[in-house]
Amino acid sequence: MTTSEQTTTPALGPTPFVFHPSIDDGIEGPAFSRWFQAITWTTLVGSGYWLLTLWQQGKFGGDTSVNGLRNAGWFVLGWALLAWTTWHVMHSRARLDAKGIHQTWIWDKHMSYDELAYAKLIRIRGLEWFMAPRFYVRTLMGKFAVFYISSPQVQAECERLSAELAAFREF
Repeated sequence: MTTSEQTTTPALGPTPFVFHPSIDDGIEGPAFSRWFQAITWTTLVGSGYWLLTLWQQGKFGGDTSVNGLRNAGWFVLGWALLAWTTWHVMHSRARLDAKGIHQTWIWDKHMSYDELAYAKLIRIRGLEWFMAPRFYVRTLMGKFAVFYISSPQVQAECERLSAELAAFREF
């Protein structure tokens, strides 16, 4: 088989889906709403204050020194995990660009458009200010991912992607 015959052989499987975001550089926005971020911060600060108060009262073995904090180890580790999650909630971004859908998170997520079989924006209308809509996507192989999308512009782009994908997969 010659090189020219190899390049003209059609690929097996369905034609890959192609999506072009409305903005050439891509569209990006925060994954979580400001209200959700504020609630997350309030929970972090409130639980930190509560932990500190319990330590000062000697609730962890009757010791208010550093040894008392060692006795509270699991509580301190739980609070540290909450702080780590809060940091990610504050900095997480969702992006649609020429390469696919991305979200920075504790574990960054990525899904290419050509792998997509299904996409749906799931939300509770009227509560977007509190609970970020989820963009559920599934690949042709059954792998799925959920992206948090709080930006109205990114939500509109996700709805457009979902509609174009549904039309493309109908054949």
